Amino acid sequence: MNRRDFFRSGATLAASGAVLAGSELVGVTPASAQAASGEPALKRQIPYKQQERFRVGYTSNTRGGWEGDPWKGITEGREIGFRYFEIFGNSFCDLDANARRRPDSPPHVTYYPNDWEALQHRMWEIGAQFIAITGGEAGKSIDFHDPSKRQEVIDSHFNMTRFSRRFGCSHQKTNLGRRRPEGTTDADLKEMAITCNELGKRIYEELGMRFGVHPHLGSQLQNEHETMFMMENTDPRYVGLILDTGHITMAGMDPLALAKKLGHRVIEFHLKDTKKEDRGGTKNVPPPTRDQLKDPYFFPMGEGGVDFLGIKAYLESIDWRGCLNVELDASPWREPKESARITANYIVNTLKIPL
Repeated sequence: MNRRDFFRSGATLAASGAVLAGSELVGVTPASAQAASGEPALKRQIPYKQQERFRVGYTSNTRGGWEGDPWKGITEGREIGFRYFEIFGNSFCDLDANARRRPDSPPHVTYYPNDWEALQHRMWEIGAQFIAITGGEAGKSIDFHDPSKRQEVIDSHFNMTRFSRRFGCSHQKTNLGRRRPEGTTDADLKEMAITCNELGKRIYEELGMRFGVHPHLGSQLQNEHETMFMMENTDPRYVGLILDTGHITMAGMDPLALAKKLGHRVIEFHLKDTKKEDRGGTKNVPPPTRDQLKDPYFFPMGEGGVDFLGIKAYLESIDWRGCLNVELDASPWREPKESARITANYIVNTLKIPL
């Protein structure tokens, strides 16, 4: 069966109320929006049209000064002028004693899953909101390719999505697990597509939110073949794309060309730049062991490796509305706050988009 036939059969199965699990058909759990821990169900959210065309956010985990302390990143990003923020949900979970944290990090405060009101209050005091609280619960499986872990993966990510909805978030984004030395096979991709489709279906039907996968260097979803396989073998209603301009470029793809091909599936952009010589897709994909604090390949916007003006023009031409979320993985030459300032100036002065 080719990928297109697989997609058609998957859509038929979804319409019939059943999904594939390995080689078997299983019924879909009745919609309840109830957390795996047994917390009460939530009423399905009705989506409303986003008034501003582009909602600009920032991810608060830049290495070189913000890692280990999400509140430093959110506070300093807000001082620059950003109002919306994206953060990994495990920042708010109980941390294992062996979890990596900066020596000077403040005591960890747990908000997930039961103290959302205190988290909202803290964001309110800063004058900020969340675009998304991403990923799954700390310590839970991210092996999207492993059918034996499927229910754990789905429950973990659904529970975090359910938590994020309390803050007005309209979608959930996740990476699909660390890339194995042997790479990602088509058999892996098939299982990943099944897991993502089930998860996205549950998020859509029970919470009224959208789900997007994030192709990412060093993850099981990295290159063009893997990205297109995922898009062609999942239902567009349930699985969207987080298009990361930096990761797409450094995986050898052109982010503008991919946006034109998959614009209808993109629910969020991650914005970061690369060197000019990488424009249109690098010819030298970096290995996962390359340390961005010593030898970076992602930069604040304006370096010239990504055609942001072209992307903006295309999105306007198709009347796309959604989140443009800046994410800079590392800031080795200056404080993360100053890198955020460079990008903020580029967004406002060159792209003419208000923060």
